[in-house]
Amino acid sequence: MKIASYEAAGAASWGLVQDGQVIDVGAVLGDTYPDLDDALAAGALGQIEAAVSHAPVLDLSQVRFAPVVKRPGKIFCVGHNYESHRQETGRDKVGHPSIFLRFADTLTGHATPIICPRESESFDYEGELAVIIGRGGRRIAEAVAMDHVAGFAPANDASVRDWQWHTQQFTPGKNFPGTCALGPWMVTPDEIEDLGAVTVTTRLNGEVMQSQPVSDMLFPIPRIIAYLSTFTTLSAGDVILTGTPGGVGAKRQPPVWMKAGDTVEVDISGVGRLVNTVAKEA
Repeated sequence: MKIASYEAAGAASWGLVQDGQVIDVGAVLGDTYPDLDDALAAGALGQIEAAVSHAPVLDLSQVRFAPVVKRPGKIFCVGHNYESHRQETGRDKVGHPSIFLRFADTLTGHATPIICPRESESFDYEGELAVIIGRGGRRIAEAVAMDHVAGFAPANDASVRDWQWHTQQFTPGKNFPGTCALGPWMVTPDEIEDLGAVTVTTRLNGEVMQSQPVSDMLFPIPRIIAYLSTFTTLSAGDVILTGTPGGVGAKRQPPVWMKAGDTVEVDISGVGRLVNTVAKEA
């Protein structure tokens, strides 16, 4: 299934994306599960099929996409999780995933602007595969970690590099509002035949800047889930951004920064294509 969160006719809803249309599941289940976040928390994705036959159908042009999940309790980001990116940044090899956090208000949806803050002149793209947790837990074993995944989505974990580089800590450069796009939808794991073959590709104004298969991750998704759930409890709706491939703008010569009016795409094979323009904060 491809499940999206959106606004239609001024009202927030969620539904199933099929054949260029949206089956508005929220119109049927919305009294109980007003949005996808609530459905995930209740483990209610299994109710979608029964709701489909009663749900109205919308054209994709009628909806304004929201972040797939709008109120994640936690957004985890994995740094330097592709060897190509580790090498271009000059980071040492490590034995455990490098983890930092984002806030929920940094998220924006597909086909909406990502916001370059007025304090920055060094705004960088980072295409990534996002993992959305469907079943929470603590100390989840790698062998069963994928059973806890509700789905996958493209993400642009955009970095405000000038603020990220103030110190050794990433938090300031990763938490300006509206800087992380997530969508257009979540694809459930049964739709992905071979996760390792899925390729993360980022284009800036049509030019390929990053492209690498998920199989090249230094720390695969089950390892990341097991690691995170050791030091904290994962909850349904939590989001994990699994790292960006090499080719970021900061490490190009000369550097390539996103600027107002640019179009950036994160195209993940079998998952979806996330497209955003870039706007400078007023």
